[in-house]
Amino acid sequence: MKTVLYLFWVLCVMPLYVANAANGNDAWVKVDDGLFLKEFDPPIKHDADDYKITIVKVDPTYYAFKLFSVSELGGEVMTAKEWAKKHNLILAVNAGMYQADGATSVGFMKNFKHLNNPRLAKAYKAFFAFNPVVSYVPPVLFVDLECHNYDELKDKYNSFIQNIRMISCQQKNVWSRQSGAWSMVVLGMDKSGNVLFIFTRTPYTVHDFIDILLKLPISINNAMYLEGGRQASLYLSTKDTEIERTGSDNNDQPWPIPNIIGIVKKGK
Repeated sequence: MKTVLYLFWVLCVMPLYVANAANGNDAWVKVDDGLFLKEFDPPIKHDADDYKITIVKVDPTYYAFKLFSVSELGGEVMTAKEWAKKHNLILAVNAGMYQADGATSVGFMKNFKHLNNPRLAKAYKAFFAFNPVVSYVPPVLFVDLECHNYDELKDKYNSFIQNIRMISCQQKNVWSRQSGAWSMVVLGMDKSGNVLFIFTRTPYTVHDFIDILLKLPISINNAMYLEGGRQASLYLSTKDTEIERTGSDNNDQPWPIPNIIGIVKKGK
């Protein structure tokens, strides 16, 4: 039965969903200068509890990106909302998966002089670089090892997170098919250089979710996996907008996470 439903979705429902999205039925909502929110209906509803796909678009011209970790700052792990409130962040999301010690990133993670994890994960092909050292590089950069030379970039940014690549610099789905499905939070960049923070509470296989993202009218250029399951978190708070998203198997209780990416307005 699951196979039949999946084939029905791929052959019949998903083309209609993509066509509706491409016709502009989902407009970006401006929540502040350089900050936009957009939510899409899932391509097929498996049950009444399915949720919209949430995307926050951030123009790095207006916002600085920050990396916070308990390994650097000490203290207790906190939810994304608690991190945001403590450090006056507009947005907070997982900075990536972490190891069994509850603090160390599974991929390379560096913030100025602090090394959360000094080891490069050979299987991971994507980095997000921010906090430039020099003025002639972009304020943020999605580093794909197929298209960039990491050795030439490693001294040009103060902050790096390394995670599993989902969409390559050739706009290809590079995740193999797997049977498991779960909630996800994803970091992407569009073709105009905006950063996309993407959240789905409804579980998908990663491969299928990538296919959805590639077909949405969001001009996505690259994407990396940040976290899945109950740990996946996204929190956004502005003067007029507040949203909190959490993974689907945690009874709606936000999960404390040790490493987060946050944004603040530049000049503050």
